[in-house]
Amino acid sequence: MSARIHPSADVASEAIGPGTRIWQFVVVLAGARIGQDCNICSHCFIENDVVIGDRVTIKSGVQLWDGLRVGDDVFIGPNATFTNDKHPRSRNTGFTQLTTVIERGASIGAGAVLLPGIRIGENAVVAAGAVVTRDVPANTCVVGNPARVMNRESS
Repeated sequence: MSARIHPSADVASEAIGPGTRIWQFVVVLAGARIGQDCNICSHCFIENDVVIGDRVTIKSGVQLWDGLRVGDDVFIGPNATFTNDKHPRSRNTGFTQLTTVIERGASIGAGAVLLPGIRIGENAVVAAGAVVTRDVPANTCVVGNPARVMNRESS
C-alpha cells in the first residue's frame, strides 16, 4: 500500500513509507524522511532534516524542525512544540543546530515544549504542558515546568 496524501497537503519529500497517511494542510519539505504506517494529522509542518520512524502518530498543529529524530511507535500530541536553537535571534542563519532525539515508544503530551539537544528515552512519557529542559530517562514520566520525574514505569 502506498502513502495516502490529502490533496491539500504540500509534500515535496519522496521518502515516505507505505501506509503512511498525511492529512489536510500538512507541509513536508523535500529532505524529510517519514517511515511506514505513520499518521500525520492536519496543520503540521516537517522541515528538511527530520527523520520519523515507523508507526508514528503526529497530531495536529505540530512543527518538526531540522535536527529532530523520532523513533518507531512514538506519539506526539497536538500542538507539542520542538526547538533546535538554544539562543534564537531573528535572521541568525549561522546558529548551532542541536539534535533532539525521541526514542522508540515515547509519548509527548499535548502542548509540551521540548528544548533543543535533548533525548527522550524509550517508552518515556512527557505529560501535557510539560516544559522539558533536559534528557528524560527511559520508562520515566515527567510533568510540570520545568519537567520533573513523576515516576518510573515498570518495563
